[in-house]
Amino acid sequence: MKVASFNVQRFGENKVSDKNVLSSLIKIISRYDIIVILEVVDVKGKAMKKFLEELNKVNKSSPYVMKMSCRLGRTSYKEQYMFLYREDVVKLIDTYQYEDNQEGDEDAFAREPYILRFTCDNIALDDLVIIPVHTKPEDSFKEVDELYDVTMKVRDKWNTDNIMILGDFNADGAYVSKSKMKKIRIRTDTNFHWLIEDDVDTTASTGNDNTYDRIVVYSDKMVEAIVPNSAKPFNFQEEFGLTEEMALEVSDHYPVEVELTKASKKKRGPEEPPSKPVKTKRKPRS
Repeated sequence: MKVASFNVQRFGENKVSDKNVLSSLIKIISRYDIIVILEVVDVKGKAMKKFLEELNKVNKSSPYVMKMSCRLGRTSYKEQYMFLYREDVVKLIDTYQYEDNQEGDEDAFAREPYILRFTCDNIALDDLVIIPVHTKPEDSFKEVDELYDVTMKVRDKWNTDNIMILGDFNADGAYVSKSKMKKIRIRTDTNFHWLIEDDVDTTASTGNDNTYDRIVVYSDKMVEAIVPNSAKPFNFQEEFGLTEEMALEVSDHYPVEVELTKASKKKRGPEEPPSKPVKTKRKPRS
């Protein structure tokens, strides 16, 4: 089962009405059983309904269901998280809009995570909780650190350690230094495992090689449920033979994806260390 996150830059009416962009988005999203789309700016709500209709025209045998957050943001500019999942593969059992009201630390997130909990008979987990995030770049250090509190809240709420955090962390380049990364709790706590390594480019622009998009899982059990080397960005520009200009019309980010093992797959023994994800499209480091 494949899971992904994709920041589809300002995803709204304009992109759905562009036939070439629409075609590329449908091909990308059809790769996954669960995907969370970031930066949805469909104020009227009509464009995403239209997109779902077009997506399911080419996925008739395994159609998608859409689940969206409310519009989130501190200013007049707001975004939504949009989950698309195949209803014959997974079952949605609960949702939780993070309240972001910790005493003394209220409103830590510009766009509070909208969290979904699934079950699936075909994977080696009893359930799967997905926490999406799209940080405000200037506040990314604080927001990524606060994901620790979100995770602990979800663990207590649903009594599960099968948790995946994914999305656009904006935790690289000018926004978060290497020294600051070492102070982030989900980075220092060894229960959290970062599946996309620090020198992997997740951006579609040649002018930017930052690792903005991430997948982080909680607990060794989650690591054991990951297909080795499956966590990586999907370079749709290269895969579809697009020019950089054409790719950027789709988005300035690549999706990041990961695959979960099937339920029948033999579990790794305790003496066998988990495999690290494949290193893809490395960027130079000084």
